[in-house]
Amino acid sequence: MAKHQDLTEGQRAYEAKRAAKAGMSLEKWLEEKEKRARSEAVEAAREAAAEKKASEKKGWFSRLLDRAHQPLK
Repeated sequence: MAKHQDLTEGQRAYEAKRAAKAGMSLEKWLEEKEKRARSEAVEAAREAAAEKKASEKKGWFSRLLDRAHQPLK
């Protein structure tokens, strides 16, 4: 999100309404919004890393153990 000073007058009014609805000051609302955005970005990065790790090819020993647990044909 843009810094507090970079907001246009319309954006500032919109955020002020949302802050009032939440019972916060505009500055506190914008700080909380930035904090939520940062935490969501960190969580998304963690999920992407977990997906990448899960999609990696198994090592030869893991594949050997998987094959050992399969019934004989």
